[in-house]
Amino acid sequence: MFTIAPVIETDRLCLRPGRLADKDTHVAMWADERVTRFIGGEPRAPDVSWGKFLSAAGLWPVMGFGYWVFADRASDALVGMGGLSYFGRGIPELEGVPEAGWAFDADHWGAGYATEAMRAALAWADANLDAKEVRCIIDPGNGASERVSAKLGFRRIGDSDALGHVVGIYGRPKGG
Repeated sequence: MFTIAPVIETDRLCLRPGRLADKDTHVAMWADERVTRFIGGEPRAPDVSWGKFLSAAGLWPVMGFGYWVFADRASDALVGMGGLSYFGRGIPELEGVPEAGWAFDADHWGAGYATEAMRAALAWADANLDAKEVRCIIDPGNGASERVSAKLGFRRIGDSDALGHVVGIYGRPKGG
């Protein structure tokens, strides 16, 4: 079982565990209303962002999978975060399956980073997890994440309003 995020390199990114040095960039990213528009709906206060950063790292020792920092390979600067989670959201369709998720600093949108990072994360999941499927949720109107999910092999399997608003539920079979 993995208790810390393994390091994975792609052409432009390094998927790695988070570090204290990532704090300011992470907090600034989640204070940006462009980033939170479809993830929570409101910019996050610094203490909330930092708490979520720490809880994402805590997935690894508890679940054996979790989130990575997506860092630029050249500078090692955080450009996003994501990977696999279990957040106990109360959505029945997410119970018993890893949930994929990703978010990037708005200055790094449109460059293919989400697809690149999540292809690596899903390849790791296919090789290391005994999961027949990975799922994700996407808020209506988030066309960018819908396009990324399609490139990654996700297909819409339903909707849920368990979070107080409707989200689309997408599934990707192992090897997707």
